[in-house]
Amino acid sequence: MRVLAAHIIFTAYGFWLPNDPRGSWSEWVASWELLKYGKATKVDHNRSVAHVKHDAQLRRAAKKALKYTPVLFTGLQARAIASGFSRAAHEGGYPVHACSILPDHVHLVVGDHDRKFQQITAHLKARASQQLRAENLHPFLEHERADGSLPSVWAEGLWKVFCYDLDHLGNAIRYVEDNPLRERKRRQNWSFVTPFAR
Repeated sequence: MRVLAAHIIFTAYGFWLPNDPRGSWSEWVASWELLKYGKATKVDHNRSVAHVKHDAQLRRAAKKALKYTPVLFTGLQARAIASGFSRAAHEGGYPVHACSILPDHVHLVVGDHDRKFQQITAHLKARASQQLRAENLHPFLEHERADGSLPSVWAEGLWKVFCYDLDHLGNAIRYVEDNPLRERKRRQNWSFVTPFAR
């Protein structure tokens, strides 16, 4: 079956740890300080584990062992991220049908494209990071390295669910559009988002 689009989720640094007790996409833990809280908890499915019962106190303690403070985007930073996304979408010709930028993660529905969704996501992340820096809003400006680079504000990887039919696609778009409301925030309208055309 032809893929119409993908519901893509990616997270800010520190949102979901490789050894999260509910499971993760990671096969290993790179930091010794973090490894003290457990090995990687890789899962082999795409189902959400966000609501699985777990030791929340242990998870919070592990986050304190991170090298940098977990990222929580402000409204100004979200606007800069959207500007970066807009640039990437224009450059790549990506059909973005929904987007919500939340304090610690992003939801998008991106239509079928010649590029893989992993490549599209990497492009979006890169342009958003560049825009944050250009506007002096990058959360890690004080951690600039000797070569001028900054630590990434994004966690590695992405989570995606393919939409093969119009019902699933419509549900994904509505879910992304309504996502800010679940966090008691306003619905978001970004200029680079275009309605899905059959």
